[in-house]
Amino acid sequence: MKLWIQRVLSASVDVGDERLSEIGRGFLILLGVGRGDTPETADRLAKRAVALRIFEDAEGKTNLSVADVGGSVIVVSQFTLYADTKHGNRPGFSPAAPPEVAEPIYERFVARMRELLGPDRVGTGRFGAEMKVSLVNDGPFSVEVAE
Repeated sequence: MKLWIQRVLSASVDVGDERLSEIGRGFLILLGVGRGDTPETADRLAKRAVALRIFEDAEGKTNLSVADVGGSVIVVSQFTLYADTKHGNRPGFSPAAPPEVAEPIYERFVARMRELLGPDRVGTGRFGAEMKVSLVNDGPFSVEVAE
């Protein structure tokens, strides 16, 4: 499983004319599920994401987590995090888990995040949908968390 975590001042996700999620300060998490990932992987990475200290404290050091700052999170499924670009110009996606395996693991990650942060602080996109994701990156500060 791979998480691409972006510290944001704001973010939103739309499908067509429908706004699915909108947050202020927090994380936009792009989540890719790989072959071999399990529900337990989702549990471990949710804990790591919530504890990740990439917000600045009063001294300007990155010592605070999204939980510490009262931030919110949007989680968007993105199998393209597993793109293989080593051969040719067209990426291959065979390292990504198939949708029927990936979706329940994605849902498990979201459920665990809601347990850890509270349901009102965790929004989502729509698995498998064509989404429009907007964000104001803070920093910019982006990190990959993978297992």
